[in-house]
Amino acid sequence: MGFTEKQEALVNSSWELFKQNPSYSVLFYTIILKKAPAAKGMFSFLKDSAEVVDSPKLQAHAEKVFGMVHDSAIQLRASGEVVVGDATLGAIHIQKGVVDPHFVVVKEALLETIKEASGEKWSEELSTAWEVAYEGLASAIKKAMN
Repeated sequence: MGFTEKQEALVNSSWELFKQNPSYSVLFYTIILKKAPAAKGMFSFLKDSAEVVDSPKLQAHAEKVFGMVHDSAIQLRASGEVVVGDATLGAIHIQKGVVDPHFVVVKEALLETIKEASGEKWSEELSTAWEVAYEGLASAIKKAMN
């Protein structure tokens, strides 16, 4: 079974909710660092601060991450696979020392953030749609890392 039209619609609508409130970017990185404090140094916009501080760079990076998952949902619906458009993405993840457990932490933080952004619209179906889209993206990035 492929990525359905309904799953794509769920990701699209919750992506819009995420974009409406910049505080979700702070929440996303707060969750990541709570789960994996050592990951702080992997993010140039966090490594010199005592805690997660809102900044244009933090917001831009969070929006890029969530946007790539959103784009992955569109790709999965259209072609059944995710292709990373940025050829440098694999190399950047290697340079930063990203390993498999980091992908799990980011997925958990992403899902918790979308749950918060979605509020009463949150459901298992919405969670599954984001999880499948994220897994497609993570697989594409891992492929680019090899």
